Amino acid sequence: MKTHAQAVVIGGGLVGCSILYHLAKLGWSDVVLLERDELTSGSTWHAAANIHGLHDSTNISRIQHYTMNLYKELEAETGQGCGVFQPGSLYLAQTEEREHQLRLQEAKAQLYGLNFREASRDEAQELHPLANYDGIRCIMYEPDGGNVDPSGVTQAYAAGARKLGAQIERFCPVTATEQQPDGTWIVRTPKGDINTQWVVNAAGLWGREVAAMAGITLPLQPTEHQYFVTETMPEIAAMGRRLPSIADRDGEYYLRQEGQGLLIGAYEKDVRFWAEEGTPQGFGHELFADDLERIMENVLRAMDRVPAAAVAGVKRVINGPMIWSPDSNALYGPVPELRNYFCCTGIIPGFSQSGGLGLMSAQWIIDGEPQYDMFAWDLARFGDWADKRFTKARVADQYAHRFSIHFPNEERSAGRPARVRGTYDDMKARGAVFGMNCGWEHPLWYANTPGVEETIGFTRQNWFEPVSAEARMLREHVGVIDISNFANYVVRGPGARDWLDALFANRMPREVGRSCLTPLIGVRGGIAGDFTVTMVAEDEFMVIGSGMAERYHQRFFNALPLPEGTTFENRTDTTCGYNIAGPKARDLLQRLTNADLSNEGFRFMRSRTIEVGGTRCLALRVSFTGDLGWELHCDAADQAVLAKTLLDAAVDLGGGPVGSRALGVLRIEKGYGSWGREYSPEYWPQEVGLDFLVKPEKEFLNKAAWMKVKDKIPRERLVAFELDVTEGADASGGEPVFLPDGTPAGRVTSGAYGASVGKSLALGFIKDGTAQPGDDVHVYVLGKPHTGRVLTQPAFDPEGLRLRA
Repeated sequence: MKTHAQAVVIGGGLVGCSILYHLAKLGWSDVVLLERDELTSGSTWHAAANIHGLHDSTNISRIQHYTMNLYKELEAETGQGCGVFQPGSLYLAQTEEREHQLRLQEAKAQLYGLNFREASRDEAQELHPLANYDGIRCIMYEPDGGNVDPSGVTQAYAAGARKLGAQIERFCPVTATEQQPDGTWIVRTPKGDINTQWVVNAAGLWGREVAAMAGITLPLQPTEHQYFVTETMPEIAAMGRRLPSIADRDGEYYLRQEGQGLLIGAYEKDVRFWAEEGTPQGFGHELFADDLERIMENVLRAMDRVPAAAVAGVKRVINGPMIWSPDSNALYGPVPELRNYFCCTGIIPGFSQSGGLGLMSAQWIIDGEPQYDMFAWDLARFGDWADKRFTKARVADQYAHRFSIHFPNEERSAGRPARVRGTYDDMKARGAVFGMNCGWEHPLWYANTPGVEETIGFTRQNWFEPVSAEARMLREHVGVIDISNFANYVVRGPGARDWLDALFANRMPREVGRSCLTPLIGVRGGIAGDFTVTMVAEDEFMVIGSGMAERYHQRFFNALPLPEGTTFENRTDTTCGYNIAGPKARDLLQRLTNADLSNEGFRFMRSRTIEVGGTRCLALRVSFTGDLGWELHCDAADQAVLAKTLLDAAVDLGGGPVGSRALGVLRIEKGYGSWGREYSPEYWPQEVGLDFLVKPEKEFLNKAAWMKVKDKIPRERLVAFELDVTEGADASGGEPVFLPDGTPAGRVTSGAYGASVGKSLALGFIKDGTAQPGDDVHVYVLGKPHTGRVLTQPAFDPEGLRLRA
């Protein structure tokens, strides 16, 4: 066995073998995979192994299509069969909401050139004559859908990796992982130790245990999951061809052909956890006792759909473990607190995603960043707040609602609250309806009476009118917005400015009381973050960034050593903030402070420490609303007093509390992008209008990558749209955009009804060479074309007069 390697992959299941293969394929042949038992042990071998391409997320659709196309390439490359069957998949909609979802996916497929289209009932009956289509509103057909052989695919990845020079050691459990002072790792096994640059935890059911060896706690929890295979069915045996699979997610089951029978599986409401205190080391190819009674309600719906299945005998039952993250997405990426430790665990639809996950993982390890923005899967989205209680509650919810639609703006309540601020109870009493951001509860909107729960759907819901009223109130009077979920950092010491200058792309302030906006450049030259940096004292700076990206950005902060005598402190937990915005913002604050707030005395992008109603605050003249406003940052202990002071004064001026959902409306009216939607590592600064903040005369992190792309013509540009909507629905993000002649043109990233301007608005990207400002486009809201226009300027205050008033 090797004693040194570029990377050691721990886990010989589907994903571990894919990562090994892709590392070798991208040029790292000095890599080793260690498997405690036989390849496919754990959850890989008993998977149903269905494959499908479309997903609500564009980037996940991309990696799923890559995976589906890869299997046949693997067969040709290695000679190892993957058992690929692609008779197609039928997706059924029983409800109007499911029809909206499927039609939106069909439109996305057209935008990206993927094969997913509506099928008539007659065509569906011809494709799957055993199915009963009564009660179905809409049927979509994916010709490439199907299934693969779990063992065959895993062995094909392994064969491909070996062919490229990688080594696989079976029956070789890892007993310890120890980081060395130089950042490398010693991986200890009974067969000997390996010194490696990277450790890759792809241990599946044992992901928690392997992580614990490195001092890491991963929010993962296994559950039982059942499916069964029927005996041979004469109707299928006589068919002479393979039937397409059926995805009837409203019925909460799935079924496909297996041999000459059917495989039927379900995600039932009666969830059963397994191995809550740790996965047994000796577990391998075992299964649990059959318990079909738990899924019988789902099975009966499947038999109503395919009546012939009701008289078929059961050939075998598979009841095995799956391991879940709190949101059922993978836990993927380098651990921010460690050097060169990569995780890829908690994967549910592994056979649809294994190739893409392997490729993205290998790119991240070798190149420093994947080609797609994969933040939705980045393990950095969770922190210590995602404890065992939270994880179990969320996993139970995810399992029981596996096939439920994830609606725009939906906030699920399971496991919450995880973290609350001191004003939580007070805001609840004022009617606040809360969402969760990086574990924190924060007000989304305010109902007229406490205790109101929001409804969900693709159309405008019960929060539409209150959110619109909050937006208008702020534009006409004044609003108080809790911004405590922003990430807050302090850099202090003689090297503070130099360190920040070396980190960020813009020049740092050189005068106390000045602020600047700055991008953080990613490894491929895109936007890894956008920040506000304020010089609050000599050798002291406050940095404000995206709260949900707090742990993600830690990787970039760690990339540059701090100068001697300089400190970096994360103050997100101990600092709270409010944005006071609107035409009466100055009037409100002037009632509560003796500070000079005149435009001459407190100009835009300036800061000062002031007393607001007796509370000491750092005040920044800036506002994400695009309106006159200040951000006030105070100690968390003072938040409740400050909140009451501000809200009492606001009410006297015709204002009041404003939630984050209205803040989203206001920023879209102004055309402001947001990190994670309009700003991401996929987009270059010149594509999102931030290139003016990048200063080429200075050095900064990843400048060389930006220099390679800075003169390139934007592949697409961030623009604003005005939409003509007539069905009580606005764009929310992800909707495709076409030219009137049907040419694919772009996509929406954010959308909302602009209450203060009386227009349905959206932000999104238009491909170079397609639509221009002023042109008409078709935006597929609810999966149907709606006429829209590319705006020539923001819908609200295009000259920025209100912001600087």
